Amino acid sequence: MRLLNDKYSAALSAAIEASKAIMKIYSSPFETYIKDDGSPLTKADLESTRIIHSFLDHLSIPITGEESSPVVFSERISWDESWCIDPLDGTKEFVNRNGEFTVNIALIKKGKPIFGLIASPVNEEVIFGSMETGVYILKFEDLENPTSWKKILPSFELNHPLVIIGSRSHPSRAQDDLISTLKSSNLEFRFLQKGSALKFFDLALGKADIYFRFAPTMEWDIAAGQAILEALGGSVETTDELPLQYNKENLFNPNFRAFTKAYKSINKII
Repeated sequence: MRLLNDKYSAALSAAIEASKAIMKIYSSPFETYIKDDGSPLTKADLESTRIIHSFLDHLSIPITGEESSPVVFSERISWDESWCIDPLDGTKEFVNRNGEFTVNIALIKKGKPIFGLIASPVNEEVIFGSMETGVYILKFEDLENPTSWKKILPSFELNHPLVIIGSRSHPSRAQDDLISTLKSSNLEFRFLQKGSALKFFDLALGKADIYFRFAPTMEWDIAAGQAILEALGGSVETTDELPLQYNKENLFNPNFRAFTKAYKSINKII
């Protein structure tokens, strides 16, 4: 793995080992608990968190994450860089056993995601990248064989019809209204629904063109996807066309849209 520095190599190994542990739990009966915020929690969330920390803690880079111990903003504000992790993105999909869940790890520097990876435990593959490394996709079994990693290049062509992707388990009135408005226009498009950060897989691979999100998300839900998409010339921005910030006092994201380089090149038709 000498194509990558120690930090990125550790993150890749962490995501793959966490994914394997998640699948062991997924293949057996498991209990689901409800957290104070109403979201589900399983043993897989906790075991994945433990494994990721075991790989990353020795790097002495602080971590924010869905199941990691929270750190007050007065301390976080001094961080130059930090990990942003979601040990099991799409717990609802995990509980529903539809396979649409991921492990997300991003490195944040000065409020921006500079590296990201998204692992699909079910598909046994991971996509990762940065401006520095480029973007690659690999099967778990090929982790130690970089010559088999597939480099992903920016897509310069839109899908025909345009492919808009949205959340499967977190719909919103704003999303429904947008789709209704587009259906009454002359725009030809397909609307796909998918769980977790797998939506960023489709954007990175050119299978989707734009992703709107109006329902609440946290920084760890999209940081890795943003790093990957921006390394491919795409963008993630607020619906007011402002850049997203990370390691904020409030870790909730504003409404946003993510889009490919091809979509960006036509001056955002939506």
